[in-house]
Amino acid sequence: MIATDSLISFDTYDPLWLLLAALALDVYVGDMNRLFKMIKHPVVWIGDLISLLEGKLNRTSRSEVNRAIRGFVVVAVIVSLCWIIGMAVAWLGQNYPFGWVLELFLVISLVAQRSLFSYVRRVGIALNKEGLSAGREAVSHIVGRDPDQLDNHGVARAAIESLAENFGDAVVAPVFWYVLFGFPGLLIYKAVNTMDSMIGHKSERYKSFGFTAARLDDILNLIPARLAGLWIFLGSFFVPTSSPLKSLKTMVRDARKHRSPNAGWPEGAMAGALDISLAGPRKYREGQVNDEWIGEGRARVIPKDIKRALQTYVAACCVNAAFVALIAIL
Repeated sequence: MIATDSLISFDTYDPLWLLLAALALDVYVGDMNRLFKMIKHPVVWIGDLISLLEGKLNRTSRSEVNRAIRGFVVVAVIVSLCWIIGMAVAWLGQNYPFGWVLELFLVISLVAQRSLFSYVRRVGIALNKEGLSAGREAVSHIVGRDPDQLDNHGVARAAIESLAENFGDAVVAPVFWYVLFGFPGLLIYKAVNTMDSMIGHKSERYKSFGFTAARLDDILNLIPARLAGLWIFLGSFFVPTSSPLKSLKTMVRDARKHRSPNAGWPEGAMAGALDISLAGPRKYREGQVNDEWIGEGRARVIPKDIKRALQTYVAACCVNAAFVALIAIL
């Protein structure tokens, strides 16, 4: 474990308190868009490397087994590289005065609390003030389904589903792996999650090459996804319009209905908390998906429900930070 005395000099560098500082600062700085217009975001660097390796190694003329092996090699190379870089960043924090500033900056950029809130909030504002076309455009930045096939309720539902699922992927999981293994753990998780989003698809091109990336992402999210559902359940106690008991009941009952082994947990908790239905039949660019509904409330979700979901999300983020603070204190 990186977050132990072996890498911590407590007078200058304590990873858990650094993580808490990063979570607090992220609330104010968010995406740092102006900065990352001048320099590449760390995830963009990772994505560029994935694209480079995929273009050279994933050729349709090769057999499926060959492409699966090459996909495994890509994962191994990128994970190893991220481990080395992550260790170097943690070493700087331990051994140099103010070396931790680099790690703080990178953690802020890799944990997407504020940016996720902002993207989903834009969907609610667009739907409420500008109409369906603006809502479709806003939601297209955060979901993979075809926005042109969504009505007002579908856009609102998609935004809430993305908020719940990405709370696990973009907030809880990075924090979880940082708590366990320090910055190397966070960086490796973000790399695997990026690989999954780029090559972990079931299309003809990626079903073999991206198999390792997709399965590893599922494994790394097993515990964080369930924690995300638990945090949403606990956070719903602090939101007057939420229903904590329904949140817990729906999560436990319906999580397995989702096609993902992980996404159903935070989505189920959010659906129950808001007393709505999520998932269900929906259209992606690859075709129709006829999934079961998660939750037993109304499926005709409205912009006001997005606002309620964001309130629950903020409370869940606070629970997540409190979890880190408790570990730091103990």
